[in-house]
Amino acid sequence: MRNALDEAVDDFVSEVGAALVDVSSLAGRPLSHDQARRDAATEAFTLACAVIDADGRVSDTQLWGLISAFAGKLTTSIASSTPNALREAGLLAHKREWLTRTPPMFDTLMAGDRSAGTAYARTYYHRVVRLAHATAALDRLTSTAELQAIESFRSLLLDALPPFGAGRPSAAVPHDRPGAGASAGGAGSQAPPAPPGSQGAAAAATNSTGEAPAAEELPPARPIEELLAELDELVGLDGVKGEVKLVTNLLQIQKLRIERELPVLDASRHLVFTGNPGTGKTTVARLLAQIYRTLGVVARGHLVETDRAGMVAGFVGQTAIKVTEIVERADEGVLLIDEAYTLARGGERDFGQEAIDTLVKLIEDRRDRIVVIAAGYPDEMKDFIDSNPGLRSRFPKTIHFPDYSTEDLLKIFTMMGRKNRYEADEAAFEAARAWFDGQARDKGFGNARLARNLFENAVANHATRLVAITAPSDEELTTLVAADIPTVDGAGSAAPANAIVDGERP
Repeated sequence: MRNALDEAVDDFVSEVGAALVDVSSLAGRPLSHDQARRDAATEAFTLACAVIDADGRVSDTQLWGLISAFAGKLTTSIASSTPNALREAGLLAHKREWLTRTPPMFDTLMAGDRSAGTAYARTYYHRVVRLAHATAALDRLTSTAELQAIESFRSLLLDALPPFGAGRPSAAVPHDRPGAGASAGGAGSQAPPAPPGSQGAAAAATNSTGEAPAAEELPPARPIEELLAELDELVGLDGVKGEVKLVTNLLQIQKLRIERELPVLDASRHLVFTGNPGTGKTTVARLLAQIYRTLGVVARGHLVETDRAGMVAGFVGQTAIKVTEIVERADEGVLLIDEAYTLARGGERDFGQEAIDTLVKLIEDRRDRIVVIAAGYPDEMKDFIDSNPGLRSRFPKTIHFPDYSTEDLLKIFTMMGRKNRYEADEAAFEAARAWFDGQARDKGFGNARLARNLFENAVANHATRLVAITAPSDEELTTLVAADIPTVDGAGSAAPANAIVDGERP
């Protein structure tokens, strides 16, 4: 059976080679089809070697895959070579450095796109990312170093491409041949992007009854690149974004191995999110649910949120029923349990432990149908994980959401203002900075909801101030001044707003 790298190389050579012919002709320096394909094959070989070299460990399995994929495609044939011969020739030495900069071939295609209005650099991007994933899929175990190198290179190319709305890669994804490995966008890559605010943009949310949308209501799965672009637009959370992207790359690599009927390490996909309220845990969980759907981890990709009240009953025999019902609602999607550690608290008459034990059994029975994310404060989540012997193995990965910095909170405050057509003048902006700096950064720090409370208080103060003005100008109606910003000690503040920020309740 041909491996995933064979097909990824064939597609790269075919499509990028054709792009080189066209771009070179437009530039008045035409390449022959044979030369363009050889150049594309050399480019693909260099990338594959760089990915293999990324973690400094080179296995025979990887090298045999390399030999199979490039036999007959290079000017120097490696068809009769062996892994030891490739090592002795030093063909992979220091190749990982190639992943630290944009390749000249990519730059050439970018220049051609700018002059001729083509989109060949996007074709290169998609094919090269798929090629990187296919190379990493040669081994059963993909190292963290390989995942990080692939993500760094992917981001490097993506940053060089036009902005997402102006034709970023998901707008022009090449079709994969039936049976070929997933492209960079996965199974949903060919779906049109959902416009902001549309049903597609909110596909992961539950409906007003807390239930998943009916099957016919589901829009097409959103492309991976669109979802990752939305992730990147979130304020701060650099570490969280990195972890999500590593998970996404690993899932794409595992998908390629599964399609090739190759063994995949049996790892649980359930996650623990730790951090204070308002740090974006629900927003990221919603994006992850859609990523999981696009990559085929879950079939529907909706997000169901619950907490202790939604899982624990006050009477014998009722808790297991409640837990079963909530798992049924989240079936083929993602279940987010907020403040999950509260399930592990209570005395002998408490049914929280019954909820945990029931949950463990149900998610094991549906391990291929549902992903569970348990969220809460870092220290308390240790109690949750320790409350049942099966939890630690089922929740092997923890992603920590740090508190927002003052600069992050100012960005959120400014974004809320612009969304509602308010602009803080320089003095108000500095007053807001002082207010954020003056807040205690202890357990329970409000984060994004703190920014919303400040904004809503400032708007209330602004309204009170403008009542005294007979005919305020448009500028006065939309400008927040220093007097509108509450002081650090609370003077001049309106009643705190009981807002919901990013789906998380205060």
